[in-house]
Amino acid sequence: MTFLGLIYEQLFVKPTYPTTSCAGQTIIVTGSNVGLGKEAARHFARLGASKLILAVRNTKAGEAAKHDIESTTRCSPEVIEVWPLDLSSYASVKAFADRASELPRLDVLLENAGIAAVKWQVFEGHESTLTVNVISTFYLALLLLPKLKSSAKQFGIKPRLTIVSSAVHAQAKFAEWKEPKIFDALDNESKFDVWERYPLSKLLEVLVVRQIAPGVEGSGVILNILNPGLCHSELARDAGWPLTVMKFFLARTTEVGSRTLVAAAVAGPEAQGKYMHNGKVDESVVSPFVKSEDGKLAAEKVWKELSAILEAIQPGVTSNL
Repeated sequence: MTFLGLIYEQLFVKPTYPTTSCAGQTIIVTGSNVGLGKEAARHFARLGASKLILAVRNTKAGEAAKHDIESTTRCSPEVIEVWPLDLSSYASVKAFADRASELPRLDVLLENAGIAAVKWQVFEGHESTLTVNVISTFYLALLLLPKLKSSAKQFGIKPRLTIVSSAVHAQAKFAEWKEPKIFDALDNESKFDVWERYPLSKLLEVLVVRQIAPGVEGSGVILNILNPGLCHSELARDAGWPLTVMKFFLARTTEVGSRTLVAAAVAGPEAQGKYMHNGKVDESVVSPFVKSEDGKLAAEKVWKELSAILEAIQPGVTSNL
């Protein structure tokens, strides 16, 4: 997308206000104590979700979000629950998934949580952005895929597994895909580029979704990935003044941005394995690299390495596909 195209979309294209009923549904939203996740959760509560789980690292902030959502939607106090989830810890991800697997049903897993690290940190043996945005995100997805599949079969529904990505995936250079081992190269502190890492993590999400989508096909589960656009949120609070200025002039409100999350979480079969933009399926805005032959090779290589990492965390987890 050109810069002029971005300006036009940010200023003049407004995703549709969500009206699809969520009555009877059980919905999990990660990273839902602030920002896009919180506003998406507010929509789900307004739309009648029967159980809404705010999956958050900071449970105190999660409880505050719960009370705020309840006060604005008048939903019953029994609807919203706050569950701890720390994507920097594989044990936390596993504990959360074990608990969620005991739910009577699961209609939506909306994976919104992510970080934009501004310094080098290591979580679970990998650079923090990789651990949170990529490894733990897909670990949680695979752990809960059996629950989504069983809910589809038992209740005759089409559960959604939705991952929040970003248009900035197109900005990632990703020279590391040609290295013998991609994740080893990305875990090299001497080559860490703070401006490259967040876009790269979003690119990795897009590549992995395209790799695993065929494994989800026919299961009754709808897997999709979305770009919410440039929005006011907490994600880039430490990213510096250039982004702050850009957001001041162009960013969507948090509520308007959250509409794109809800659109993906209620999307139909046409969204299976697809990229959603402005609340609609739109593969045309996926980066040229992703759709190129090099992109396909890179995706295969990324998934092969990520699969090995996930299998090392929990043997057999990739067989959930």
